[in-house]
Amino acid sequence: MSEPAQNILREALRLPPNERAALVEQLSASLDRPDPLIDALWLKEAESRMAAYRAGKLDAVDAETVFADLGDNA
Repeated sequence: MSEPAQNILREALRLPPNERAALVEQLSASLDRPDPLIDALWLKEAESRMAAYRAGKLDAVDAETVFADLGDNA
């Protein structure tokens, strides 16, 4: 962590808990901005998969099977 970031952290740790929580929320929100291009690409992908499923070109797999397979690969 850079020196300016360390200084900010030191100052932030001196704040009362409610102000630290508000600061955390603001910092977190600044990192979590949606990207319209990525959202549009995911929407297109979801619509494509749904169309393939409805056309019988794509099989559905229930969550239990998916999670069991993930557990087998862990």
